[in-house]
Amino acid sequence: MTDLLTFGETMVSVRTARPMRLGGDAHLSIAGSESNVAIGVARLGHDAAWLSAVGNDEPGRLIQRTLRAENVDTTYLRFADDSFTGFIAFDQPSHDITRVSYHRRGSAASTLTASETTAAVESANPTLLHVTGITPALSDTARAATLAAVRTASAAGVQVSLDVNYRARLWSRADAAAAIRELLPHVHTIFSSDDELDLLTDASDPTADLLKTVDTLVVTAGGKGAWAHTKGTGSASDVHTIHRPALPVTVVDSIGAGDAFVSGYLSATLDKLSTESCLERATTSGAFCVTAYGDWESLPTREDLTLLSHSQGTALR
Repeated sequence: MTDLLTFGETMVSVRTARPMRLGGDAHLSIAGSESNVAIGVARLGHDAAWLSAVGNDEPGRLIQRTLRAENVDTTYLRFADDSFTGFIAFDQPSHDITRVSYHRRGSAASTLTASETTAAVESANPTLLHVTGITPALSDTARAATLAAVRTASAAGVQVSLDVNYRARLWSRADAAAAIRELLPHVHTIFSSDDELDLLTDASDPTADLLKTVDTLVVTAGGKGAWAHTKGTGSASDVHTIHRPALPVTVVDSIGAGDAFVSGYLSATLDKLSTESCLERATTSGAFCVTAYGDWESLPTREDLTLLSHSQGTALR
């Protein structure tokens, strides 16, 4: 039995510390929301598995090797002979402004099928299934694969989490809303930024409306922190809310912070901690991520979690 199963596209990433058009040195790595979460959960001591497809090429082998090195189970990874591994470029025109360029249309991950995801859910028998709003944006088959996975998991009693993760370069808000809303009847926990709530519901009170069907709604707002909303014990309109402020750290690179937050929250969920403790670990994981460059490289281990309690600049000797 696997603690966490997730699936989606991971790409080879190339990152420069200045505008890419100027050339110069670049850093080669991998990037993908779902694999970032899998790495974060694995570093925190859980069994995490990731499903996807990559090209039968060297970029695909880099992704496999990196995830294996991070103790992520790649049993469900498919190498495609007739498709390529996606590519993403990051450059920085100024401090903490990151520009993203995708080269992913028609990539191997866009060929994911419902039969693949359904079989993986049945085989892995995970405690948690985590999906994002990125995967259904890749193609019609990837959208069907996402819906099939959450339906299968929910029917089997598996808790399903959804990170909205809207990407304007992949689809319109109207298309995203239509695809994401069809997932909601099968979801237990939603992660959303405050500007993504309209993708989930048209209600004037989105929190109360969403809690009619989901157990927990976690809303993030960057430096303002995050709020976890759960159903109260009173009437249907009774909502219990907990806020956790962001930790005061020096931000180097905010890319990947949302995935780090989710990985911390899901790790604490697997540990059966309280909602307040889930938020605490989530914000701590997010804080670790923003203190260094890269999507996942600075994600904490379980032993690291207390380090941010020290003052900035502390030397541990």
